[in-house]
Amino acid sequence: MAESDVEKLTKDPKNWAMQAGDMANQRYSELKQINAGNAGQLTVAWTFSTGVLRGHEGGPLVIGDMMYVHSPFPNKVFAIALEDQSIKWKYEPKQDPAVIPVMCCDVVNRGVAYANGKIFLQQADTTLVALDAKTGQEIWKVKTGDPKKGETTTNTPHIFKDKVLTGVSGGEFGVRGRLTAYDMNTGKLVWQAHSTGPDKDMLIDPAKTMTWTNGKMAPVGKDSSLKSWKGDQWKLGGGTTWGWYSYDPELNTVYYGTGNPSTWNPRQRPGDNKWSMTIFARDLDTGMAKWAFQMTPHDEWDYDGVNEMILADLKVKGKMRKALVHLDRNGFGYTMDRVSGELLIAEKFDPTVNWATHIDMKTGRPQVVAKYSTDQNGEEVNSKGVCPAALGSKDQQPATYSRKTGLFYVPTNHVCMDYEPFKVEYVAGQPYVGATLEMYPAPNSHGGLGNFIAWDAGTGKIVWSKPEKFSVWSGALSTAGDVVFYGTLEGYLKAVDHNGKELWKFKTPSGIIGNINTWEYKGKQYVGVLSGIGGWAGIGLAAGLTKSTDGLGAAGGYKDLAKYTELGGVLTVFALPDAVVPAGERTAAQDR
Repeated sequence: MAESDVEKLTKDPKNWAMQAGDMANQRYSELKQINAGNAGQLTVAWTFSTGVLRGHEGGPLVIGDMMYVHSPFPNKVFAIALEDQSIKWKYEPKQDPAVIPVMCCDVVNRGVAYANGKIFLQQADTTLVALDAKTGQEIWKVKTGDPKKGETTTNTPHIFKDKVLTGVSGGEFGVRGRLTAYDMNTGKLVWQAHSTGPDKDMLIDPAKTMTWTNGKMAPVGKDSSLKSWKGDQWKLGGGTTWGWYSYDPELNTVYYGTGNPSTWNPRQRPGDNKWSMTIFARDLDTGMAKWAFQMTPHDEWDYDGVNEMILADLKVKGKMRKALVHLDRNGFGYTMDRVSGELLIAEKFDPTVNWATHIDMKTGRPQVVAKYSTDQNGEEVNSKGVCPAALGSKDQQPATYSRKTGLFYVPTNHVCMDYEPFKVEYVAGQPYVGATLEMYPAPNSHGGLGNFIAWDAGTGKIVWSKPEKFSVWSGALSTAGDVVFYGTLEGYLKAVDHNGKELWKFKTPSGIIGNINTWEYKGKQYVGVLSGIGGWAGIGLAAGLTKSTDGLGAAGGYKDLAKYTELGGVLTVFALPDAVVPAGERTAAQDR
């Protein structure tokens, strides 16, 4: 078993060897050449255009003297030499453009992966490819899904030990979600775990897979998923896995979240709809589920549970814990014991969250407010003023954990919605949504659509919150230099200190939905970000949608974006100038 070298590569802060920086999804760097005292002097070092004008999520990988950059559909990959920024090779797969209309929320891709001299690309059309990192030549490829059923793929592959893990998108097309592991060297299928259905399909042991029940962990029991669906609705059940996965090598456990159940009309799928909207902990070698926790049983609002699981050892209520921190779309920040699966904390990380009063800590269930229950209100009834909107208080845009402060820095949405469910029939490969949505800024607030916050996961409290005009849809980065970076939908890359004070900002060519990362080359620290407006928040601009309910409600909510940015696809790389002026010696003119 040739295990991957990527874990070792992530331990050298000169590299950025995984999309999240490390296997724990902390998005933290030990580099500190750029610090709170000099970040105000950052300047553009170089730029690179991908040649694609759609939503650019994810970010570049840096291993040694090479960088690997991806694009949205058609999913180009570029190998760039850091020495002179020359393109060493380019890979552009030939994909059927018929996959584009089956992609729910833009043609995004969350980045490539690297291990053992290979680059791994998960194409939109569900083809997983391993490329030679030196030449770009195909080593192997495998089909992981079927776009004719509405299955597409937008996630980054994750390399843990000798396996490549990948998921599936398509909850809006009635697909059945799953996580799949392939052999890193051959592409051979190792295991596959579905989110819904019979126990054997889900790799669940009814007697050994545990869940939080009545204030303690207990076995999930036989047919836990089948009993929570009406008839065969689980076959169209959603629970897709297009987000971020993390891994604890000591526990040999992989963690990830499952998405919304299908359809968005809750009346058509009575029951808890297990195991959609769930945090899963699985044995990496076998795929068997160790524990599962469903955050939003019988989801009525499209609060996907795919956001990243950040692994950190934290003091929770005075006791050190091997913790898992998950800031869910539903607006609650969860702190779990990642070994046992115990629920430790569940608190709102946006004060406007109103669909539930709180999480019952004994059952783990949200206490739903009847006024905002789209199921209780019924079909063809418009439930107004639901907070957050379907894109959640936070979507897949990853937070960062600072090992220096012990805080989580979180890009958030500050958006509410009107939600009207209607009956919908399933047709393979056709949208299976069953709801009309409109989105708008949270009322009686600062008027903007986003906040960048600091979160204490040990207490479940917001430490500070920095309002933004639009949702913060970029992945954040924290560093040992006491700087936190994030991007805005208007296109600003911003640096703040640990108290949220803005140190610097730069307007990139397009809105930022990419994730910021950092690396070192020849003794110099660099910070990079992909700009290219799109994703769910930017779908109106990216796809030219004008009706307020288009883009599953986002086109209306973010219509003002067009006043601030335009389509693009550019990597912008920043560094300090060769002669850095100490903070105390700078003039007022320089600071301006």
